[in-house]
Order: sequence, then C-alpha cells, then structure tokens
Amino acid sequence: MPHDIYETPLNTRYASAEMSGLWSAQTKHSTWRKLWVALAESEAELGLNITPEQLNELRAHVDDIDFDLAAKYEKEFRHDVMAHVHTYGDKCPQAAGIIHLGATSCYVTDNSELIQIRDSLQLVRNRLVQVIDALGTFATKYRDLPCLGFTHLQPAQPTTVGKRATLWCHDLVLDLEEVEHRLDTLKFRGVKGTTGTQATFLTLFGGDHSKVVALDSLVAEKMGFSATYPVTGQTYSRKVDAQVLSALSGIGQSAHKAGSDLRILQSLNEVEEPSESKQIGSSAMAYKRNPMRAERMCALSRFAMSLTANGDQTMATQWMERTLDDSANRRLSLPQSFLAIDAVLIIYRNIAEGLKVFPKSIARRLNEVLPFMATEEILMTGVQQGGDRQVLHERVRVHSLESAKMMKEEGVVSDLMARLADDPAFAGIDLTSALDARRFIGRAPEQVDDFVSQVIEPIREEYADSLKQANAELKV
Repeated sequence: MPHDIYETPLNTRYASAEMSGLWSAQTKHSTWRKLWVALAESEAELGLNITPEQLNELRAHVDDIDFDLAAKYEKEFRHDVMAHVHTYGDKCPQAAGIIHLGATSCYVTDNSELIQIRDSLQLVRNRLVQVIDALGTFATKYRDLPCLGFTHLQPAQPTTVGKRATLWCHDLVLDLEEVEHRLDTLKFRGVKGTTGTQATFLTLFGGDHSKVVALDSLVAEKMGFSATYPVTGQTYSRKVDAQVLSALSGIGQSAHKAGSDLRILQSLNEVEEPSESKQIGSSAMAYKRNPMRAERMCALSRFAMSLTANGDQTMATQWMERTLDDSANRRLSLPQSFLAIDAVLIIYRNIAEGLKVFPKSIARRLNEVLPFMATEEILMTGVQQGGDRQVLHERVRVHSLESAKMMKEEGVVSDLMARLADDPAFAGIDLTSALDARRFIGRAPEQVDDFVSQVIEPIREEYADSLKQANAELKV
C-alpha cells in the first residue's frame, strides 16, 4: 500500500472489502465488457452479422484488463470509454470492429452503475437485516427493565431499556422498506442510443422497430433486469441517483440518532458499547472509556447524509438530454455514500451485539426522580380515601419544590417520600409500594413483545440466509 499519496479512509479503515470490491475499477470495467458481450450477443441473435468466433473472443477476455494500456489510451483520447474500447479491441482483434456497435458511452457507464447500485443495495439490505435482528434480541432481553425516559433530555415517565431499543430498530425497519422499494423499482437504462431515441439501432436493423425493442429487452435480461426505463435521454434520469442517495441518507439518520442516544447513555453509565481489553480511550487520560464506535458511526452517517445534496443538485442541473457535469460528481457521491453506509452498518451491528447494560446504575438514576413521578398516583389514592384533591395537590406541590431545591442546592438524595410521610394529609397511604418502577412503565414490555413478533420475526424469516453471515471485520 503506497503511503505517499492520499487514499480514502472509507476503503482503508471503514468499509468492507465486499462493498469496496463492488465499486472497484476491476468490477466496473469487467461489467463494461459484459455489457459489450451482451450487446453483441443480442445483436447477433436479432440478425446482425456478428460471428460466433467474434463472440467467443469477447467472452474470453472479459476480466483480463490491461489498465496501464487503458490509461495510455485515455491520455491520448481524453475519453475513458473509447480508451477501454481500444484496450478490449487489442485483446480481441477479430471482434474489435463490432465492440460498442451502435452504442453511446452511457450504454456502458449508466448500465454498469445501475448494476453496481443494485448489488450494493442488496448488500446494504443484508446488513440492515443483521442490525435489526441484533436490536430485536437486545430488546427482548431487556423488555421489562425499567429505566428513566427522557423528553427534551429532561427526566420523563419511565420506559424500559428494551422499549427504547425498539425505537432504534423501528427506524431501521422503515429504512429497510425504503431500500426494498428502491430495489423493486430499479430498472435498466438499456439500449437507448445517443439522445435516447434509439435512432442508430433503428438504422442498424433497417428500420425494424420490433427488433430495436427486442434488443432493449434482450440486453436487460442478460444483465439480470426484468425491465428498462421507458424513456431516457442520453442518461437514465438522475432522479434515480437522488432517490438512492436519499435512502442511504435515511439509514445514516437512523444510525446517527441511535448513536447519539448511546453516547448519552454511556455518559450516564447506563449502557455501554463493547470495548476491547487493551483498548485505549485517551492518550492522556488513561482512565477514560470513550464511546468511540458510536462516535464513528455518527461521523460516517453524517458524511453519507451530506452526499444527498450532490444527488439533488445533479438531478436539478441536467440540461436537455444530458450534460457531463454529473460525471465527476457521481464518481464520488455514489460509491462514497455506499461505502460510508456499509461501514455504518458494520459498526452498528458490532455495537448492537455487544451492548453492556448496567441495571444498578439505571435503577439509581430512576430512583432519584421516581418519588416525583409517584406523586400523581399518591394524589389519586388520597382523594379515594376522602381527601380534598386541591388541598392534596397543593401539599404535593410544596413538598416537591422543597425536596427538588435541596437536591439541586445541597446535592442530597430526594427526601420527598419522607416529607409526605410526615404530612398528616397523607396518613394511611402506602408510600413504599408507590415507588415500584414497574408500575410506571405501562405496556412497554408488551409493546416489545408485539414489535418483535409482528415486525422483526417476519424479517428474520424472509432474510434467514442474511442472518447466517458473519459480521464483516471492524477494522479499527
């Protein structure tokens, strides 16, 4: 690995070899050659003068690409597609004259990118399912462990550790639905010609429209697509890219929200991400254990989210049948977004499968505020025993404010229950049982059970093969 030039950390530190491979030069240009083979095969099947010997020669040299020669040609031609046409032709002298017959550059560039998008979305889908499964397991384990809920990042009604995990998980379920939709609606550009009119192919087939239509379908089928976009300019609509980048951004949003929650919870010593025995938190503060995985997940999520603007702006600024100002941008935004989200989901699965929960620390924090939350039930019990609701409400208010003041100013534990116990207005009320946290978590455990059985289990069944795959390596 060279160390004297910049290399993207997405490859060297974060994303999987599998995702990096999908966007590699080898995959890209081998796919170009597969597209040229599919085009020539289909043209031959429809009657053009292309021989079996030419086809066999093309098939034999799909993967042995001379990248140095292609670079030499591109420097001369200033055209990457024509550089690879000539490089392929040098390997296939019999077939050189029919490579790229009737096609424009976007035949290989756009169609290959749609294949890369499809394959990358499938990998992202698998990783999403793995994280959903891990969070479902975690949620079930802690379905009824009470913890302090937060609204506005202020103490609120208790929930459970498991119920909170279902919130993270549900966001990913929505992302999975969006990824599935993108895959279901993704089509092939097909064989559309220079401005999308198929004029060149109509000429090749002597004005036979049916053969041009058949050519479009044949090539799509050979490349694994059941349909092509009904109309295109020179390129497929860049709205497709914008929609894909938006779906990836959605995953980033979900992961960032969960990562932020986990960072806060680790600060509170309630939940902690996994860590290695020799992991160093700080070069200066040796005692520290930082939520570095959740932080990295948030960082990469934020990067992926920022790339959606590229897709939006590229779509908005395409002129007429096409302009070329999309090319350099898409070489960056498409692969980098997929690489970033691939890394995000690898990290997320690693975190979800190794989360550590500290019930005693959770209980301590909950117990600090539970007396205040119990006052409504105490108030209702007092009324049922014959007390005046307004009088009791005022007594609760005064005692609560005084106890809260002492907690803030003196740093002491709440004495609210002791204050109420000494107040004759609350005589005869069982104040101890009022502090059982499980009385305040509502249907949280049952909601976890329902979510797992009704939402996660069907996903587990549908994607059982994905769940058998080992997690990709967490590089750093």
